[in-house]
Amino acid sequence: MRRRGPWLDLLAAAAFVALLAALPAVLRAAYGQASVSYLALGIRAIGLAVLALSWDLVARTGQLSLAHAAFYGAGAYTAAVLLKLTGAPLWLGIPLAGAVAAVLALGLGAATLRLYGIYFAIATLAFAEVLKTVVKSLPFAIAGGSVGTNLPPLFRPEFVAGAMERWEVAFLRNRGYFLVYLGLLALAIVVSVLVQRSRLRHAFTAVRTNEFVAGVMGVNPARTKLAAFVISSAVVGMLGAIEAHRFGSVNPDATFSVHTTVLALVTPIFGGLYTTVGPILAALVLSGVEETLKRTLSDGYLVAYGVVLVVSILFMPRGLVGLFRGLARRGRARARAEATRPEPVGGADA
Repeated sequence: MRRRGPWLDLLAAAAFVALLAALPAVLRAAYGQASVSYLALGIRAIGLAVLALSWDLVARTGQLSLAHAAFYGAGAYTAAVLLKLTGAPLWLGIPLAGAVAAVLALGLGAATLRLYGIYFAIATLAFAEVLKTVVKSLPFAIAGGSVGTNLPPLFRPEFVAGAMERWEVAFLRNRGYFLVYLGLLALAIVVSVLVQRSRLRHAFTAVRTNEFVAGVMGVNPARTKLAAFVISSAVVGMLGAIEAHRFGSVNPDATFSVHTTVLALVTPIFGGLYTTVGPILAALVLSGVEETLKRTLSDGYLVAYGVVLVVSILFMPRGLVGLFRGLARRGRARARAEATRPEPVGGADA
């Protein structure tokens, strides 16, 4: 059977992104001042989706990368250091952050991607600690040492008494970030769909299943894994730069936190590995669950959140996508059984 091209998936993704782009206006009209917090929740969900999609790209080649915090932090500090040294336009720091993260991934991948399983995972985890130490050692005037440094926001709507209320200023700022995050999510979706609907998918799957057989089939395992690693890291680097401007500061311990890597790993597992829809769906669901728990269990919400994650992964080993596919298969099987069931003898027409 001939496999369909990526165009239908890309059109569906474009419709999804266009729908999300209209969300700020809908929220403002429906909730007024409260729309600011809803928009902030949407930004967190989209950022998590970008992180998860980028990690899933590496996982499709069978590698367990724990270096996402390193590339996230590298992107954030690239934006900060570039601004300190050159005073370059803020927006220039975002693509440069992606480029720096990609170069770092190229060097790290070339050195470690021949390792397997837990050895590769440990090497990538250690890389984040190495980068954090390097950043702390940079001159204080450039990176702020252990304390970190501040960055200006990408959007600076001004408060004008009588003309614009404070919540409207916050809304405009959040709307700007929401659209920037959405643009990065669109880029991550396009990359994921093109990989999923092209020959690269077969190369990724072959490398993940059996590298020796993949090599016999003409696939270069090292180049395939390196390509996935570099592309994934570039996306995460840009996310780090955008979030550095949004939060207004970078700090070595927070920016290179292992928490970022854990989120990047857990979210696609919860949604469904090796898919485009799974990580996005998981990011939306988990962000909503976290926010709900935070409001109801302010002191112990992280414990409850962890329990929800563990139980979900135990009972949904293939994630939300696997759950929905299983339900769909059962529905189709039940429909076929109903269609082929013989008519009872002595029915209404008898």
